[in-house]
Amino acid sequence: MPGPFSLLPHVELFEAPTPLQELMNLRAVIAAENGSCPQLYIKRDDMTGLAGGGNKTRKLEYLLGEARKQNADTLITAGALQSNHARQTAAAASKAGFACTLILFDTVPYQGALYRRSGNLLLDKVLGADLVIEDGTADAAEVFERVMGNISKADGTPYLIPVGGSNSVGAIGYARAAGEILDQAAAKQIGLTRIVHASSSLGTQAGLLTGLAGRASDVRVTGINVYRHDTEKMREDLTDLTERTADRLGVRRVGAERFEIVDGFLGEAYGVPTDEMKAAVSTLAQTEGILLDPVYSGKAMAAMIAMIFRGEIGPEETVVFLHTGGMPGLFAYEEEFAG
Repeated sequence: MPGPFSLLPHVELFEAPTPLQELMNLRAVIAAENGSCPQLYIKRDDMTGLAGGGNKTRKLEYLLGEARKQNADTLITAGALQSNHARQTAAAASKAGFACTLILFDTVPYQGALYRRSGNLLLDKVLGADLVIEDGTADAAEVFERVMGNISKADGTPYLIPVGGSNSVGAIGYARAAGEILDQAAAKQIGLTRIVHASSSLGTQAGLLTGLAGRASDVRVTGINVYRHDTEKMREDLTDLTERTADRLGVRRVGAERFEIVDGFLGEAYGVPTDEMKAAVSTLAQTEGILLDPVYSGKAMAAMIAMIFRGEIGPEETVVFLHTGGMPGLFAYEEEFAG
């Protein structure tokens, strides 16, 4: 890991860089229907390699570094039943020699038969994590206090990782990734103008914005809201997290005009499928052989395609779609794709 990032506490969990690939077939399909299409590339952070891969692995490198610095022996984190972050945390714990407790809240109003026993939830069990499953109405603060207390009583030293690994420590992983993307684009002589990705707990977007600012890059970062209906509150939270990440890394703060979160593609709620998501997942699979997930990257791809058709992403642009992983979640949504 070259540069100043190597001086920060971290645990190596994968080999960078992940591939940056052109989406020629998808571009041709869109252009045939729309009349034009920007240059399209995909950053394959589904290929970080840790128990199915995904973007959380980059964040976990620095979060586990902090856990070791604090002499912790047990990782605790939380998410929904099909949390990609929880699955990658369990895998990181196994690789790095930590115990792991996952607190999973049954919050998604999706009633597919496999949702509560397959996909990421199955992998959490295979990876050996201790699972604490709570109803969606449970008091999260009380649950965290109880779980951490039980670990401490058993002479363990817990380290609490926030949902999505999204704090100013975890976001360092995507500050580093921003430079990786710029370097790959330069090597391929790609005039990159925009990065599009799914935005939820905001650590990925905050890291990208900080890393681009550190390189004095004007590449645009378009986050697609796949998390909650209050987009304005997400934008406020993104501003705060980006400022804290910039301060931690000692780089200039990002201008307010850079905090771009696009709504209209969440659907009924987080984790609930949409027709546009299903079409986007199928389209990419059948044009490029790349599998997206139903909660994050599928909705983000649906948004990117819609923005191209609406002219919000122009044909003169060169766009990188950041694939944040999550493919194991497809197996929990079998009914949505079986027809």
